[in-house]
Amino acid sequence: MIFKALAEENPAAEPQEDRGSSSGRSWGQMVTAGVGGTLLALYAVVIPFVTPALRKVCLPFVPATSTQIQNVLKMLENRSGSLVDIGSGDGRIVIAAAKKGFKAVGCELNPWLVWYSRYRAWRDGVHQNTKFYISDLWKVSFSCYTNVVVFGVPQMMPQLERKLEEELEYNARIIACRFPFPSWIPDHTAGEGTDTVWVYDLKHSRACKTKSLEITPEMKS
Repeated sequence: MIFKALAEENPAAEPQEDRGSSSGRSWGQMVTAGVGGTLLALYAVVIPFVTPALRKVCLPFVPATSTQIQNVLKMLENRSGSLVDIGSGDGRIVIAAAKKGFKAVGCELNPWLVWYSRYRAWRDGVHQNTKFYISDLWKVSFSCYTNVVVFGVPQMMPQLERKLEEELEYNARIIACRFPFPSWIPDHTAGEGTDTVWVYDLKHSRACKTKSLEITPEMKS
């Protein structure tokens, strides 16, 4: 009878304890789900970079510095036409070029970076002047672009040099960041160290290569 009376005097005591326990379990489930979702997202972003088999040449994602971006923009002054950034990463170069009036395109193999680039372009108000494609650079043609920016690695530069020379028009300008092309002689350079960019006007590079081919037999004779 005493226990019954106490229960009647405080009927909410037992349910309140149940609500607290339920709230604790719900909070724990939310934390677990949040951690799990974060780990899954990190895995999805990282896996294309830690599995070289997914790429013909493994290109690690290293964001462009503000100095690199400024050097690229400097080398684009007085230029017009379309622009493509090969291996566009999180879209920094494409977005910066679009803000300078270019119709800019980014080609990137990692879909997560492409979607993030699209979001950044929308956030910065340049989504109408930018496009980002999930694409393998070896499987697309760059023939329609007059300005090309590339953040490459030494292993890929010789083959990419041949590809661009075959596809681009004579008035194209190529800007290489971090690593130069092996055979072309740059027309301009800007920056220093890892922020250096090398600029190649294709009409000059082709002319230099033609002269080299013409001189070589005479030197041998």
